[in-house]
Amino acid sequence: MSQATESDVREDGQIESVSGPVVTAVDLDAKMNDVVYVGHEGLMGEVIEIEGNITTIQVYEETSAVSPGEPVESTGAPLSVDLGPGMLDAIYDGVQRPLDVLEEKMGSAFLDRGVDAPGIDLEKTWEFNPEVEEGDEVEPNDIVGIVPETPSIDHKVMVPPDYEGGEVVDVQSGDYNVEETVVELDNGEEIKMRQEWPVRSQRPADEKQTPTTPLVSGQRILDGLFPIAKGGTAAIPGPFGSGKTVTQHQLAKWADADIVVYVGCGERGNEMTEVIEDFPELEDPTTGNALMDRTCLIANTSNMPVAARESCIYTGITIAEYFRDMGYDVALMADSTSRWAEAMREISSRLEEMPGEEGYPAYLAARLAEFYERAGYFENINGTEGSVSAIGAVSPPGGDFSEPVTQNTLRIVKTFWALDADLAERRHFPAINWNESYSLYRNQLDPWFEDNVAADWPEQRQWAIDVLDEETELQEIVQLVGKDALPEDQQLTLEVARFLREAWLQQDAFHDVDTFCEPEKTYGILGAIKTFNDEAFEALEAGVPVEEITDVEALPRLNRIGVQEEWESYIEELEDDITDQIRELY
Repeated sequence: MSQATESDVREDGQIESVSGPVVTAVDLDAKMNDVVYVGHEGLMGEVIEIEGNITTIQVYEETSAVSPGEPVESTGAPLSVDLGPGMLDAIYDGVQRPLDVLEEKMGSAFLDRGVDAPGIDLEKTWEFNPEVEEGDEVEPNDIVGIVPETPSIDHKVMVPPDYEGGEVVDVQSGDYNVEETVVELDNGEEIKMRQEWPVRSQRPADEKQTPTTPLVSGQRILDGLFPIAKGGTAAIPGPFGSGKTVTQHQLAKWADADIVVYVGCGERGNEMTEVIEDFPELEDPTTGNALMDRTCLIANTSNMPVAARESCIYTGITIAEYFRDMGYDVALMADSTSRWAEAMREISSRLEEMPGEEGYPAYLAARLAEFYERAGYFENINGTEGSVSAIGAVSPPGGDFSEPVTQNTLRIVKTFWALDADLAERRHFPAINWNESYSLYRNQLDPWFEDNVAADWPEQRQWAIDVLDEETELQEIVQLVGKDALPEDQQLTLEVARFLREAWLQQDAFHDVDTFCEPEKTYGILGAIKTFNDEAFEALEAGVPVEEITDVEALPRLNRIGVQEEWESYIEELEDDITDQIRELY
C-alpha cells in the first residue's frame, strides 16, 4: 500500500455506524475510492459510497471494538500500490503490506491492527544503470535505466505513465534508493525508481494484440488438448479436493512466463503455507536460479478481513501490468475468484444493495469482466511487447458449475479446465475432465506448435480427441452389456483410450521427472500410443485376436514414458518393440 505522509492525512469526519467491515462516517471530505484511516487505531479503509453527508467505507482490517464517534482521516488518494525494485521475492497481504516487514515490526506472527509498512523498502539502495543520456527525448513509459533486481530479472525503470516526458538534462549511474531522483527532465519532472498506481485503474498500453504464442505449462493435458496463450484467460473450476490449488501451483512453478504473480485470495492458511514454504526452495527450470527470484506472492487467507480479499485481486493485476510494461510475459494466478466474489457479496449485503442470483451483487459479471479484460498480449507505449495471462480458480459449492461465479466466468474466459470429482476419487490427476473442458486458442496456437514441435501436431491431437470421444460413447454401452459383448475393433479402441488416459493425460505432480513435460515429450508419448494403435488395428485386420494384441510384452512400458529422463531413446526403442512384437503375431 502506498504510504500517505502525515501532511497528506487530515482529520475530517467521525464514525456514525459500524457493521462488520462496513463503516459509515459523517462530515468526511473524501472522494470515491479514496483511502481513509478509521478509528483511533487508524484502520485502513476505502470509500465505496457517498450519499449526501454520509460516506460508506470498506475497512481492510477487523473492526471489533471500533465504535461510533471515533475519528476518520482521509488521505485524498485512491488505493494504490508501490511499484519499483523489491517486489520480486516478496510476500504481501491483500493491500501490499510486506508480511515479513510487519512480522519484524511486531515481533510476532500475529499482527496488530493498524500496523502498516511501505510496499517496497524505501531505504535499500539499488544499482542503477542508465539506458538514456543527456539530451535524449523520453516519453511516458519509456525505459530510462536497468536495475538488476534478482539474478533472474532485470528491473526496468520507466517514466511514469502520468508524466509528460521531455528532454533528459541529468542522469547518473550509481547506487540509489527508490526515493532518490535518477533522471531529471527539462520540464522539472524527476524520475525515481518508485512509482505509484491506483489498483482499480488499468495501466495504459498502445494496442491489444491477438496472442499467437502458447503459455507452455509442462502439463500434458493442458499443452496437448487445452492450451492457453500468453496473454490469455483461463478458469479452473472444481469441487473441494479436485486439485485446483495443485494445478495452479504447477502452473506457477513450470509455466514459461518471465514473472509469476500468485494471489491467494481467501484460501486456507495451510495452502498458502505450502506455497510460501515450497517456492523459495524450488529451482527455476529456465534459469537455474531460485523460483522466487521471479515470483511475487500475495497472501490473503480466509481468516483475514473480507474487505482486503476484495482488493487483493486488483493489487495482483496492477503489479502484473507493471512488469508487462517492461516487456515481460506475466502469469497471474488467482486462487480463488469465488472467495473474491463472496467478499463482494458480503460487502454488498451490508450496504443493503439489491441482491442478484444467489445473493451475489448485480454487478458481479461486470467486476469479473473488468478483472479478466486487464489480461492480454499488448504492444506497450514504449515499443516493447508484453503479456498478462490471467488464470483464475473457481470454487463452486458442491462442484455445481451452474452457480453464478462459474457461469459468469465462463462467459469471459477463453480456456476452461473443468476439474472432476469422479476423476479425483479414482486418483486420476490432473483431474481435468476432457469431455467438458475446452480452449478457444487452439487454432491460433497451432502454427506455433507446427513450427516448434511437429508439423502434424493438430492432426495427432484431433486423433486423440476422437478416440476419447468414442470411448465415452462406448462406456455407456459397456455399462449395459459388458466389454466382452462389443466387437473386437471397439474393444481395441477402449484399450487405446485407456493408454491415452493413463500414459498421456495422467501426470504425477510430485515426481521429479513427470512433474514437468515439455511439448516435445507430450508429442512423443502421444506418438508412441498412436504407433500402438496403428499396428494393433493392422494386426486385427489380419485376423489376430484382440486378446493377443493387448497382451504383448512391450505395452505396459507405455505407462512409464512419463517418468523417463532419457525419453527420446526410450520412446524410439519402445515403438520398435511394439511394432516387432505385434507383427510377430501374424
